[in-house]
Amino acid sequence: MRIIYNVTVNIDDSIHKQWLIWVKEHIPKVLATGKFESAKLSKILVEEELGGQSYAIQYTAYSRETLNAYYKENAEELRNEGLKKFADKMLAFRTELEIIDEYKVNFS
Repeated sequence: MRIIYNVTVNIDDSIHKQWLIWVKEHIPKVLATGKFESAKLSKILVEEELGGQSYAIQYTAYSRETLNAYYKENAEELRNEGLKKFADKMLAFRTELEIIDEYKVNFS
């Protein structure tokens, strides 16, 4: 069973550009843990009541076991990097999604 570990983040406009540079360096560090097969960074296009800019980062874990290992071995350290750097200018929440099935267009 593959799991998507989704991190939704709202970023204050005052640090938006700085955060975007940072997160593009952060995502490869998360992938380097060996617990995920891929990641996607997406901008959320709905205007936020909070203001700021919102993004979703979706990491596809190899399995429930590898995601649990990430939580145990890596998550705290990697989360703290962002908290130290951006503190109260960033609000994040995390969800887990179980992939039931995947569909792709096949033109051949």
